[in-house]
Amino acid sequence: MRIRSYFLAIGILLWGCRDAPSPHGQDPGEVVSHWEPKYAKGFTADHTRSGIIYLNVNSPWPGASKTYRYALVPREKAGKIRLPLDDLDGVVQVPVGRVILTSTTHIPALESLGLMDHLVGFPGLDYISSREARLRISAGAIQELGANEQLNTEKVLELDPDLVVGFGISGAPSSYQALEASGIPVIYNGDWMEEDPLGKAEWITFFGLLFGKQDIAASIFDEVKNAYLEARKLAAGARTTPTVLSGALYRDIWYLPGGQSWAARFIRDANADYLWGDTTEKGSLSLSLESVLEGGSQADYWIAPSQFTAYQQMLEADEHYRQFKAFRNKTVYTYALSQGPGKGLLYFEQGPSRPDLILKDLIYWFHPGLLDDYKPTFFKPLQ
Repeated sequence: MRIRSYFLAIGILLWGCRDAPSPHGQDPGEVVSHWEPKYAKGFTADHTRSGIIYLNVNSPWPGASKTYRYALVPREKAGKIRLPLDDLDGVVQVPVGRVILTSTTHIPALESLGLMDHLVGFPGLDYISSREARLRISAGAIQELGANEQLNTEKVLELDPDLVVGFGISGAPSSYQALEASGIPVIYNGDWMEEDPLGKAEWITFFGLLFGKQDIAASIFDEVKNAYLEARKLAAGARTTPTVLSGALYRDIWYLPGGQSWAARFIRDANADYLWGDTTEKGSLSLSLESVLEGGSQADYWIAPSQFTAYQQMLEADEHYRQFKAFRNKTVYTYALSQGPGKGLLYFEQGPSRPDLILKDLIYWFHPGLLDDYKPTFFKPLQ
């Protein structure tokens, strides 16, 4: 285990010398360029003359009251440049070495960038589907850390990572605060807050900044973006615009995507009519069975019926499902059949980083003949 006090000393030096000139006569806080992702709304980056990058995360969770600002300091300059840090929430030496991630949506970025060997810990290993990560888990190279909201701080300290990439549902988890107090920097990732499918995917460039892989990350995103836009253009030329229902009952409440949500955007871009597409909610809707029957019983297609994988399974849960035309016509498609080696579903781990594949899946089912040579990745016919 490396000596934590060494890093604390660097932190004290960096934090203690506020607003002082650097030894090289440069103002490390002087921003020479501001970068904003084209689709993602949750983060930006300010590049300075000295090579330091200020990473700004503005929406890590709903109702976040501030923008979190982090200084990404090149390793060779750590302790040599004095930073104006009054408004900073953390200092990270880059490129990052040992890292802990806390959401499966972070995994594909590391895998795509060829950085899986940097991952040393994760809360909930059973939910990781990545084959490369599973091999490293089996070899003991990635350690179990409990649950995101209650990370095993003792284990994290033992692993001594350079960075924890965390997220919060409604605020900063207390376990993260304990880690920061011990000298381990935590950066919040808000990819799950994005409403645009391409916005979620563009968070790979967030990891590019942390690991010094900005150009590679941008190139990977461009490939995904171009594939998505090409598929959307193809769907726009379809001769029909089918109607679509989504969601399912849970304890007498039908949960389905709001009209301005990530999921609804896919349906719209696949040139289909989501029957609740005119609602303003960015998250989910909670409706009664009667309301959904009235608005969606004649839908041509039904996607994402919760965790159901078979028609009989749905009937055993509730006989009312047979009242929907899509159920009777066997045009129900689920992501629950695409499961990884553990307990995780590929749709939730890989889907945010590959919106092009989600869109192609929907086009394949909604518009037969447009993508004859395509094999669906996430959405499969209900059994």
